[in-house]
Amino acid sequence: MKIGFIAMSGVRAQSEELNRIGLTLPGFVERKQVIASMPSLSLLTLAALTPPHSETEYREIKDLGVEGGLPGDYDLVAISSFSAQIGDAYKVADSYLARGIPVVLGGLHVSVLPEEAKAHATSVVIGEGEPLWPLVVQDAERGELKPYYRQAPGRWFDLADSPVPRYELLDLEKYNRLTVQTSRGCPHRCEFCASSILLTPKYRVKPVERVLAEVRAIKRLWDRPFIEFADDNSFVLREHYKALLRALIPEKVRWFTETDISVAEDPELLELMRESGCQQILIGLESPRAAGLDGLELRRNWKSGRLPGYERAIERIQSSGVTVNGCFILGLDGHGPEIFQQVYEFVERSKLYEVQITVQTPFPGTPLYSRLKSEGRLIEEGRWDKCTLFDVNFVPSGMSPRELERGMVELARRLYTEEFIARRRRAFKEDFRHARLAAR
Repeated sequence: MKIGFIAMSGVRAQSEELNRIGLTLPGFVERKQVIASMPSLSLLTLAALTPPHSETEYREIKDLGVEGGLPGDYDLVAISSFSAQIGDAYKVADSYLARGIPVVLGGLHVSVLPEEAKAHATSVVIGEGEPLWPLVVQDAERGELKPYYRQAPGRWFDLADSPVPRYELLDLEKYNRLTVQTSRGCPHRCEFCASSILLTPKYRVKPVERVLAEVRAIKRLWDRPFIEFADDNSFVLREHYKALLRALIPEKVRWFTETDISVAEDPELLELMRESGCQQILIGLESPRAAGLDGLELRRNWKSGRLPGYERAIERIQSSGVTVNGCFILGLDGHGPEIFQQVYEFVERSKLYEVQITVQTPFPGTPLYSRLKSEGRLIEEGRWDKCTLFDVNFVPSGMSPRELERGMVELARRLYTEEFIARRRRAFKEDFRHARLAAR
């Protein structure tokens, strides 16, 4: 049996104005230059769980478009997609179904809206793919695919059983970083979050030896790779991650990840991050004012409580030699038109090396989507193509949708000038040099 794993790629904002100035999702295309086009880790992992007697092929949809169409020699097609691209994924799936080729759809969006997805697929995978995929392949070989494959309630995949993803299926010349997942979940239940917390309520880590196996597999293909840890929140379990970072030091890799502001409180962790090759961390700061942070988390106002120490924390992290990419969400409840100037001033004061601005986005399945729908604040229900983090599809509480759109464009133009970027990067180098001298 030949299985085609097709990854949807090339997320773009629906707003052409935003695309022209280069805004995009963290990890895809940043300010008109491709710096982090990444493959689908989930599909590479499923390929690793496929029996060796089956032939596997990994393809990016953007490449297939250039090459002139969809390959037709598959016995089974597996597709995973972000919400923003789910419409394109459905079109690809429909094309294969029309040829009589069975299609399996999976991923977060599909798990949240399985009935919607089933209209475009032979089978739908609901939940984590690792425990379900071997069953899918067995049934496909017998010609007995079921309509739905559901993860058993309360049964979560043990990351200690994770296979090494099939990185060798990739054309590495098309990527400048590869992904490794070291954990799944996040202790912060943010209202807007459309990540793995929708699939698992428990924070889990992958054993150090399993992470190293994946890193070494990448190094066999790429001498000194750049790796992105595909985590919702790295470093939650400090001692575990310190052990991992110590083990990474001799591997001599460069890496990036997402975490929260609390890493600034642990000097030993910061030093290990730098020594093990950490180039940058993305931190969801969300808002420079308390009004935007209040009520953002469903369990407690954790980020709101950290707000007074944001600037000092950024200074500590960057003085250790690790740059911070601060991410802000525009249009949160409590934000008025003044938020755009407030974000700019915060970035300037804090000397953030990098900054990412997004708009509040009601992803399907999130508490935010349910709340905005109940309040009648969704502009177009079901417009998943606007789930790009940059397109406005709701009515903000403190301004009009148009004010939010225009404010984001103008703020982006100010934040991403060459002069402002260069000034912040010079400040980082100077502060790091002074910190090193002071430590001697």
